[in-house]
Amino acid sequence: MRTVKLIFACAAILAACGVCNSCADDDGYSLGDVWYSMATVVPSTDSHTYYLRLDQGTTLWPAATDIPWYVPGEKHRVLAFYTILSDTYYDYDHAVKVLDIRDVLTKPVAQDRGEENDGYFGNDPVRVLNLWVGDGYLNVEFEFSYGGSVKHFINLVKRDSEHTPWYFEFRHNAYKDNAYVQRKGIVSFDLSSLETDEKEIQLTIRVKTPEGEQDYTVKYNPETGKQTIHVEGQKLSDDNDFVEII
Repeated sequence: MRTVKLIFACAAILAACGVCNSCADDDGYSLGDVWYSMATVVPSTDSHTYYLRLDQGTTLWPAATDIPWYVPGEKHRVLAFYTILSDTYYDYDHAVKVLDIRDVLTKPVAQDRGEENDGYFGNDPVRVLNLWVGDGYLNVEFEFSYGGSVKHFINLVKRDSEHTPWYFEFRHNAYKDNAYVQRKGIVSFDLSSLETDEKEIQLTIRVKTPEGEQDYTVKYNPETGKQTIHVEGQKLSDDNDFVEII
């Protein structure tokens, strides 16, 4: 039984979308082919039905599901596991059978609190494993030291900068957790609050890592919600060591 993993991570995003959009072949689809993707859950107005929108805009209609109890409360990001059943289902690119959905922490961009930033958002080190833009969200997979006594606090803070107009800080507050192991997290930040008429903006994200401060840049199209230049990155982790964060 063949398992195919659809991974949306930086340079792999375009390739993965190509796979998803062209996977109809002479053999058709197999229920043994399992895909997983970062996606946005888009609920209906009554919130009883929903569809999934992938990072480059591909839409999936849940024609069948292994989790009938799943009811989306609001638009948010998830890791979706599914089997493709067909192409071009009504207004959707694919009909799928949903196998599992794992909610991803989804947050707005936080506003600068000035001198209160360190106390409120924290300034504890964190290591970025992967960072990319998809479907209007900045997605960050990261690793941090964890002790298990409290939930950690993760934010993307927009800062004012004369030299870098779209400047942000990726902030981590460990709340003095007595860290002894390394754990991973993933978070998506909604970029819809960024107001601009520009067709392309460059986001600069500063991160305090264990080795010191590091800047990451990504070019982003506010109209399409997509990354305009893809950089080499790691795939989403297969490890089972994600922990709850806020």
